[in-house]
Amino acid sequence: MELVEDTYTTKSLNRPSSPTSMSALSPENLAELLRRVAHDRDQSAYAALFKHFAPKVKSYGLRHLRADGQALELVQETMLLVWRKAHLYNGEKGAASTWIFTIMRNVSFDMLRKVKSNREDCLSGDIWPLIEGESGDQEEDALHDQLQAQLFSYIDLLPDLQKQVVQGVYIKQLTHQELADQLNVPLGTIKSRLRLGLQKLRTHLEVNDD
Repeated sequence: MELVEDTYTTKSLNRPSSPTSMSALSPENLAELLRRVAHDRDQSAYAALFKHFAPKVKSYGLRHLRADGQALELVQETMLLVWRKAHLYNGEKGAASTWIFTIMRNVSFDMLRKVKSNREDCLSGDIWPLIEGESGDQEEDALHDQLQAQLFSYIDLLPDLQKQVVQGVYIKQLTHQELADQLNVPLGTIKSRLRLGLQKLRTHLEVNDD
């Protein structure tokens, strides 16, 4: 049953939430709801998850995809995957919110790839929405910090030359030419190392998200 498409449409995002629908769900409540979806295909549990996460996913989509239609698509695709893949959630590996927001991030990656033709831009667009500014939502900002720390830990695993370029471009905010001049290497070398580094980062993210 395609619950997201048939029952929990994005129209629900425009309905006012009850005072307890968003705030009363603890991490343990969310994990239990996800387990009920996984084991019992419990539609009421799914509805509670949808009401809790859909506005947060839409907010993320508006900031990172910058189009209302794409933000709504992100909600639909994310929550549909939550329904389909709930059986893959492992509470011993992390919180339900982390698992769901990771799905959201990967759907966002896929959507960004569709609108970017340059391979390097595509790779960086896939990865670097993680380090944009805070949303003002405490739960989402906490996840943002967690994903950013995870990303930085993967940067530390890169070969030194690739790590140097990735940090120079994305952490120090240097242009490719400025970094080439600083390191006294050709511009093409910078682009090559950056592309390889981003590919390795993307691989780390995919492997560890599974």
